[in-house]
Amino acid sequence: MSGGVDSSVAAALLKEQGYQVEGVFMRLGVEGDEESERSARAVADKLKIKFRVLDLSKEFKKKVIDYFIAEYKNGRTPNPCVMCNKEIKFGILMDKVLEMGGDFMATGHYARLRQEIPNHKSQISKLELLKAKDESKDQSYFLYNLIQEKLKHCLFPLGKYAKIEVKELAEKYKLPVLERDESQEVCFIKSKRYGDFLKKYLELTPGDIIDTDGNKIGRHQGLPLYTIGQRRDIGIGGTGPYYVVKIDFGNNKLTVSDNFSDPALYSKKLTVEEVNWIDGKEPKLPLKVKAKIRYRSGEASAVINQESKNKYQITFKIPQRAIMPGQSAVFYSGDEVVGGGVILNSKS
Repeated sequence: MSGGVDSSVAAALLKEQGYQVEGVFMRLGVEGDEESERSARAVADKLKIKFRVLDLSKEFKKKVIDYFIAEYKNGRTPNPCVMCNKEIKFGILMDKVLEMGGDFMATGHYARLRQEIPNHKSQISKLELLKAKDESKDQSYFLYNLIQEKLKHCLFPLGKYAKIEVKELAEKYKLPVLERDESQEVCFIKSKRYGDFLKKYLELTPGDIIDTDGNKIGRHQGLPLYTIGQRRDIGIGGTGPYYVVKIDFGNNKLTVSDNFSDPALYSKKLTVEEVNWIDGKEPKLPLKVKAKIRYRSGEASAVINQESKNKYQITFKIPQRAIMPGQSAVFYSGDEVVGGGVILNSKS
């Protein structure tokens, strides 16, 4: 329970369905922790359920915040929500929930589970991770690292609801939930200015900004502050807008283009590593899928092939814009999440 509307309604729904529910709050050592904890406790009191607080601030700093900083330092674009789900929520927290005697861990994620019924006695039933009913709020992208052993202990009560219905349920149950900015993506950066946060932790070396013809047109503040496709905070006045097309750490140069559709921003292939297959085994390759290269991107038709041991090549039918190393590529077959991995590089 985070104190927000989603996890609060999830708890209320489960209690109404007859589950013995306990609320667990993760103290992460981030701004707003105290207010969130008070809200979560108030909801638990309203629902008359037990409430526990787990201090995971040290683990969160090591597994999520330090990872976030290191990825930018190395010229990659991290995905802290994916890492938090993998290492904290469905890692350390789930382990503790099971140790405390819980049968399931429920969250406010917008996603669904479906049990595939085997058609032969020798086959083993498996759980499928599906997109939420409300695709505008679907969060299955962030859950691709889940495996069968973890899925059997998961509950996603909000998967069949639209966001507006969840808010209506919060009013119905009279839950004292904490109102939050829906667009907030990184919980430990309240200002949403990643650059200001990174400047506190990284040694930055300014250098030249050049256009795609090699002409010097400005100065950058330090390459870790930029990502492929970025438009904001490039710092070239009077002309533009400009978009980052290349980050050259070897020469400390940032290449930009004033053309949103510059061919340099598009790639037809990418390589993924750290791949997880939801059902626990590699599918028969080549495999046709719909792939998302970041949370807010649309699904694109693609084919997966093995590139080398533990690495796979994703070839798109149509070139994709601004593929960012460090982000996750997630694979879908209809509503089902097949798996996903971390983007290593891209090729035209």
